[in-house]
Amino acid sequence: MEACEVTRLQEELLWAALSSTSPRDACRAAAVSPAFRVAADSDALWACFLPCGRDLLPLADGESTPCRKKDLFLRLSGSPVLLPCGLVSMWLDRETAAKCYMVAARELSIAWRDTPQHWTWIPLEDSRFSDSAELIWVCWLEIRGKIHSKMLSQGSTYAVYTVYKLAEEPDGLNFPVNASVSVGGSILASKVCLQRDPHMIHPEDVALPHQRVDGWMELELGEFVCEAGEDGDVSFGLSETESLYCKSGLILQGIEIRCKN
Repeated sequence: MEACEVTRLQEELLWAALSSTSPRDACRAAAVSPAFRVAADSDALWACFLPCGRDLLPLADGESTPCRKKDLFLRLSGSPVLLPCGLVSMWLDRETAAKCYMVAARELSIAWRDTPQHWTWIPLEDSRFSDSAELIWVCWLEIRGKIHSKMLSQGSTYAVYTVYKLAEEPDGLNFPVNASVSVGGSILASKVCLQRDPHMIHPEDVALPHQRVDGWMELELGEFVCEAGEDGDVSFGLSETESLYCKSGLILQGIEIRCKN
């Protein structure tokens, strides 16, 4: 009986120690010894890396929820889950377990979005959402969104990205526009450019887009830390409302808020 109690105590101490690390470290610890492997696979440990019960989301219709907490974590960190509203997707960062989100274009505030000659809504097979916003043409470009800080993981550093594609013949998107991220009264402003142009040289402080593995492009708007006790909106956006030159050819899926490792 005493040996069993010692074994149980060792397992509890091990998973308690592993819970203060990261999911990646917990997986690595399983190779140390049989005792570590048991602790590293325990539901008690992986429950620490999952959102609390009220924040856990149902999986897609017809998809069964894994019984083991580790398998559930791997599912939620493997691909996004669409929130019931259908306009926000969530997933867990596999390295840190931080909650990450993408806000659909439909959920964003877009100037002239309901004017068909300026914006139109199109379904795309490789989008997470039912439709994306395609820019026909505007002079006044303004896209803004927000997410409540309570939805995020406290103590985590996040970056905000516009996720988009370019139409075959975009126009006016190779010039810098204004980007901003604000939280807790602090505003981070920067310059970004939606389209790389080999014929233009931008200042070093102008952020340029990068190609993603999913076929979309992303452009970082800024980063922030979700401080402990933060209780308010994190706001973000990009705009060009001064030069008022014609802009067209932007296909917007949404804005992503994800952990910056």
